[in-house]
Amino acid sequence: MRELRRKIARSLSGRPLTLLMYGIIRLLRATMRICIVGDAIDNAVRTREGFVGVFWHGRMLMLPFLYPGNTLYVLISVHRDGEIIANIMKCFGFRLVRGSSSKGGKAALQEMVRLLRAGNDVAVTPDGPRGPSEELKPGVAQVARLSGRPVIPIAFSASSVWRMKSWDRFLIPRPFSRGVFVVGEPLHYREGEDMEVFRLRIEHALKEATGRADGYFRT
Repeated sequence: MRELRRKIARSLSGRPLTLLMYGIIRLLRATMRICIVGDAIDNAVRTREGFVGVFWHGRMLMLPFLYPGNTLYVLISVHRDGEIIANIMKCFGFRLVRGSSSKGGKAALQEMVRLLRAGNDVAVTPDGPRGPSEELKPGVAQVARLSGRPVIPIAFSASSVWRMKSWDRFLIPRPFSRGVFVVGEPLHYREGEDMEVFRLRIEHALKEATGRADGYFRT
């Protein structure tokens, strides 16, 4: 049974399905009107100093359309589910860093620090790949401290959505809905700050951005 699941996962991560899903995502985006609240990413891209963009795993579907720069590295797990996401990210022109908290995490952290110090931008789902949902793992705070680069919280929501019955309640905007990206202010590690305090500060900022995005269409 395990081998059968692996074969299914490999077939699902193949190029035909990847291109189909990529096309569907782009078509969905074409039907929507999406606004951006906050200019921290635009400002960070202009400085070319590098930043860590963080967003919840369940809110990632439309995120490729937010980034205005040329080179973004996306942290993707090496689990089976990560292969599909990795291939779609490649279609959008993004580069990959492979690893997660449970497999390849140390090497991935070191690679992200190196990329950030070189002025590249990195994107991370800090509750992935398996949750708990909307609970920030400590790796992001460590990367920000070691690299000296800021963390920028990012959230997406829409006026009408479907929510999957997955661990992250994956959000899919309905066609012709309105969408919003909420981009929070950059968060820097403060010299001598306790790492758990920094982690909680990032988590709070990301949850606050998510709440603002969800409340954007409420009257």
